[in-house]
Amino acid sequence: MSKAPSPLPVAASEVDSTQAGSPGAAALTGLDRSGARRESQRFLKFLVVGGFSFVVDTGSLSALVLWFDTNRILAKAIAFSLAVLSNFVWNRYWIYPESRSKPWFKQLLQFCLMSVVGFVINMSVFALVDRLATEPLGKVLALYLAQAMAVGAALFWNFTANRLITYGDVKLGR
Repeated sequence: MSKAPSPLPVAASEVDSTQAGSPGAAALTGLDRSGARRESQRFLKFLVVGGFSFVVDTGSLSALVLWFDTNRILAKAIAFSLAVLSNFVWNRYWIYPESRSKPWFKQLLQFCLMSVVGFVINMSVFALVDRLATEPLGKVLALYLAQAMAVGAALFWNFTANRLITYGDVKLGR
């Protein structure tokens, strides 16, 4: 007895990986196999750039807090801002070189706007984890735990929002 087809849409995650290049999978994701590969490569590059920005963010945060005794929240805001600028340059010139059809200043403003939301996510998680973890773990370990959790929380927002809005002029999979 064969199973009747469901009238409900199927989530892309439910598609058998052997069907990834099939017309059905393309209709669900909007991408063919090469387009999906390009988007996966962009995400991997985004992770590399994010790793570099994490070093900029964490290095700046460490220097400001540990060497210059800057208020932790102010130091985090400064470090985050430096990481955003680094991230924008790498995104524009390495991950989305095709996006330079947009004026750089307009794109920077869009990137910063998306980053403000990421900043709120990042800072909220940072402040919460730092407050909860400082006493049981100590100042230094709590600082780095809060930093890692904050960056992880903002990661998916930053990629998705910037992919669809800031770099939306680059067609998916192209």
